[in-house]
Amino acid sequence: MKRLVILLMLLLVLPSSASAWWNKDWAYKKKITLDSKALTDAGVTIPDDAYALIRLHTGNFANFLDLSENGKDFRVMSADEQTPLKFFIEKLDPINEMALLWVKLPKGMATLPEAAVWLYFGNPEAADGQDAGGSFDVTQMLTYAFGKNGVKDLTANALNPVEATSTAAEGGLIAEAAAFNGSQFVRIAPAPALSLKPEQGWTFSVWLNADATQTVDNAVANLAGPKQKLTLSLKNKIPTLTLEEVGGASQSLAGTLPVEPGAWHHLALVATATQLALFVDGKPAGTFPVTLAEFSEELTLGADAKHEHGFVGMMDHLALFKTARDANALGFDALMQGPNSMLLVYGENGTEDAEESGGGSTIVATLNDVTLDGWIIIGMLGVMFVISWIVMIVKTVVLGRNHKENRRFEEAFLKLKAEDISQLNRDMTDDDAQIAESPILLSLTGGHARFAGSSLYNLYHVGVEEMNRRLIRGEGSEATLQTISDKGIDSVRATMESVLVREIQKLNDQMVLLTIAISGGPFLGLLGTVLGVMITFGEIAASGEINVNAIAPGIAAALAATVAGLLVAIPALFGYSYLASRIKIIQADMYIFVDEFTTKLSERYS
Repeated sequence: MKRLVILLMLLLVLPSSASAWWNKDWAYKKKITLDSKALTDAGVTIPDDAYALIRLHTGNFANFLDLSENGKDFRVMSADEQTPLKFFIEKLDPINEMALLWVKLPKGMATLPEAAVWLYFGNPEAADGQDAGGSFDVTQMLTYAFGKNGVKDLTANALNPVEATSTAAEGGLIAEAAAFNGSQFVRIAPAPALSLKPEQGWTFSVWLNADATQTVDNAVANLAGPKQKLTLSLKNKIPTLTLEEVGGASQSLAGTLPVEPGAWHHLALVATATQLALFVDGKPAGTFPVTLAEFSEELTLGADAKHEHGFVGMMDHLALFKTARDANALGFDALMQGPNSMLLVYGENGTEDAEESGGGSTIVATLNDVTLDGWIIIGMLGVMFVISWIVMIVKTVVLGRNHKENRRFEEAFLKLKAEDISQLNRDMTDDDAQIAESPILLSLTGGHARFAGSSLYNLYHVGVEEMNRRLIRGEGSEATLQTISDKGIDSVRATMESVLVREIQKLNDQMVLLTIAISGGPFLGLLGTVLGVMITFGEIAASGEINVNAIAPGIAAALAATVAGLLVAIPALFGYSYLASRIKIIQADMYIFVDEFTTKLSERYS
């Protein structure tokens, strides 16, 4: 029994330990998971030298304004939140709300129950946590980032080109790309770290977006050595290898899969001492038995050794390894880095307080993704919501009081005989004048006078006052008789009808605000949704990541504006319908009362 209790206690402790907050100085974290189903469907596993390309945008990240300068507060932790992972930021643009981070995944990640990392952020005092040079495996000789500041090697080897005539182009696969027009090239000088030895094997990979105007032969790269030269080119869209013996014969080796122009494709060349292998988008595109020598001289990109037969198009994320990478690793790279990557699943932002309380609400998480323009529109709808409810509550109280006092007055009036028609009338007081200016005050205080708040009594009071002004006393023996001419009765009726119109106007006062809420609320919410969707798709297009996990948070946040609009309009619609029906009843009672009063008046005084 004692052992069972200890076991249960351990089980209770384990979940909290697994989700322990890494460092209290960081305000937020986001879980990023590698989709195991997508990996299985593609037939690949996570290699030991894998990198994750994290693409952040408004569709999956709403905290760009919370980041420190240059993203210094970013930290990436392992799935158990115990081990910091090496990473670097290729691009961070808080204004346009996008970021690109490369993360070196830990070895053995493929064997974990859930392949995931944690992205921490939200510490303005943090020092820069990037380590570009340390992020790369020792087997990675060179990795080029093509940016506005030129072509640079991101690895610790710093094998920067000695000459680069390519131009930086927006709209690259990952960030900026290098554009080649057929006469431009990048030249890398010989270096000990750049020696490609056949006994070790090596791998060259690059993302290409070939122009449709390619000629018959366009060189992508050329490697030179003391004994051989090797050129990788596109010939009629087919990746082709040309191996030349120095001072001797050459052979041309054509791949089996095309590199279609106008789209991004991953092209890789894997070499060993006895063969060359081509891969297009991670799929084998030809294996060729050859005898290779060492390539330790100049490396040229975008042209051949003579800087001719230049490539036309764009290149992005070029890498060179001093090992022969297998098909699984190349397939993973193509899947992770590709324009339609669906490999990463972005979780909601978490906070330490939310974690300690058992996690945050889905609604709260969705609201965290709402953009500034969405909050502005939701704020406007919030004002409309408050105003509409104030109108509905006040009108309900006022109309309820009016209806109640009308019933009391009707009961008293119906008991009057024609000769006692003025019996219910009383003089107006200062309190009546103040209450007339504020019906809600009357409804809340109850009023001191009889029939206070009754629209029927207001008509009655005006009718009696007008009647008294028009009474004509008889002469002689008929001095006690009082009469009103037909024109006088018509005048009384006209005065009562004018007051009736004003009473109707009072009843309908502020109802237009409900109409505005009903008709304007949904359209204002729709405006917020359209703006949010436009921003979300714009950021997704800019980041190059197209999957449901990237789109869903932004769309859900955008739809929050429509929900807010409906929350304004639906109660206002029901309230308007109810209040309008009550107003119609009171209005009908007033019309009937005017007829009843003038009929009794005619009966008594005409």
